[in-house]
Amino acid sequence: MALKSIIYKTTIHLSDMDRHYYDTLNLTIAQHPSETMLRMSARILAYILNADPALTFGKGVSDEDEPALWQQTLTEDITLWVELGQPDEKRIKRASNKAESVIIYGYHSPFDVWWQQQEKKLTLFKNLQITRFDYDALARFSELIERTTEIQASIQDGQLWLTIGDESLLIEHQTLQTNRT
Repeated sequence: MALKSIIYKTTIHLSDMDRHYYDTLNLTIAQHPSETMLRMSARILAYILNADPALTFGKGVSDEDEPALWQQTLTEDITLWVELGQPDEKRIKRASNKAESVIIYGYHSPFDVWWQQQEKKLTLFKNLQITRFDYDALARFSELIERTTEIQASIQDGQLWLTIGDESLLIEHQTLQTNRT
């Protein structure tokens, strides 16, 4: 018998002062049986950092045709393609050819080795941004997520602050390569 996805409901009260975007986001997130809490938490953070009414979650980790998150126009042109972890060069090239902008969010220790190996190749992609989440902050965030979670999120001067219950977290994220389109 196949394992089923676990459903999480998250309400995010977002104040993104950098982009002047303010919204209450009611997200229903399916955690695939093979997906770790760390990866699901990275998906939530990527959603917060790129929040837009047109931003949606992809079908899941087992679907190779869709990213973790993406944003499409009404004519189905892809304006944003978001990957998590360490995608291979073929996947990055496909994303770069299909989307106006591509962001990869790295979130665990092997990412640094991957980045060192891929950095020179990835600079060829002009529409690609590479960002790394601080592992310890992401791990703590993943520990705080419950099946129903309410999050206060504030972005100002590039800093992402989250408040869940009585705990506030600064989610450090470092941009390693900037999108140059």
